[in-house]
Amino acid sequence: MSQDHDPRKDWRERGDHPGLAPIDDSELTRESWKIFQIMAEFVEGFERLARIKPSVSVFGSARIPPGHPDYELAEELARQLSNAGFAVVSGGGPGIMEAANKGAFSGKSPSIGLNIQLPHEQLANDYQDIGLGFRHFFARKVMFVKYASAYVVLPGGFGTLDELAEILTLVQTGKSRRIPIVLVGSSYWRGLLDWFENTLVERRTISRKDLQLYSLVDTPEAAVDAIFEYYETRSFEPSAEEKQRLMEL
Repeated sequence: MSQDHDPRKDWRERGDHPGLAPIDDSELTRESWKIFQIMAEFVEGFERLARIKPSVSVFGSARIPPGHPDYELAEELARQLSNAGFAVVSGGGPGIMEAANKGAFSGKSPSIGLNIQLPHEQLANDYQDIGLGFRHFFARKVMFVKYASAYVVLPGGFGTLDELAEILTLVQTGKSRRIPIVLVGSSYWRGLLDWFENTLVERRTISRKDLQLYSLVDTPEAAVDAIFEYYETRSFEPSAEEKQRLMEL
């Protein structure tokens, strides 16, 4: 094909591609009905969680067993958050999620679990005042963000990294209000944060100011202090502008 060939002249041939043919309505039936299931997840989430504010969403691995130092760290951190007046929201499953719910359940404020249905089913833990079940990750992720006054991220795998990247992206792009994003465990997170600074910033795929979106601590007390320090000069309640952003998540 010559370099000056204009592919737009092939529009007749492209129009014959099966991917561009009109779709059979019967193929959309199942997908269309899924919309109501998705709507139901959002509606129930909004109705059940609207009054839990202020709240902190806590993330971490499902694979951390009871008795592990990270499990105990998460439990104590959630207890302190709960006693400080924050509802604690976790993914509702085992590991760090269970530890967070357990700590909150022993404190003064509500313990919430947003459980996800997986092929190898994730069982909800027993320490929840409010437990919601989701089929769709995207609906569940909105609930983590919508009512959160802070994010606390403990050691975890791909799911935890996904939630961390989600909130960093939403805040960076202005789609969500700025909230404290607190990573707990410097020995676990330092390598990733060094990569942010030494590779992402250097390659200009993020700005240096984006490094200010999060903080790194090692103790429950430091995590709680980081949240309260952030709100010394502002309200836990979103402003009118921030509420509008959250409406458009």
